[in-house]
Amino acid sequence: MIPEDLRYHKKHTWVKVSGNKAKIGITNYAQDALGDIVYIEMPEVESEVEANTEMSEIESTKATDSVIAPVSGIVIKVNEELEDAPEIINEEPYGKGWIAEVKLSNESELDDLMDATDYAKYLEEEAIG
Repeated sequence: MIPEDLRYHKKHTWVKVSGNKAKIGITNYAQDALGDIVYIEMPEVESEVEANTEMSEIESTKATDSVIAPVSGIVIKVNEELEDAPEIINEEPYGKGWIAEVKLSNESELDDLMDATDYAKYLEEEAIG
């Protein structure tokens, strides 16, 4: 269950690009590892996020974990539905469970991300390692 139309970060976040905008969320692998998500700290609209740094935090019944930004940009929208129903991430990590949308500040960063095939290989290697 790794959508082909997304790009993936090694910290288990995904990005879906449309023009100069990118929706960001966590992967199915990440939500599964976290377990039942009970809270998400959303990034602030108009805040700047930098690739490979924390953009928000997720709490589950098992742990609290950072959501790492796969790309840099300005947050233009957050998924407000998650504030009242963070479990949507568990139910639809690649659909309604998106976290934020950013206006890309450096599109070349997309080249550093994995496609679906590479991400699947990465997960296999991580499971073996």
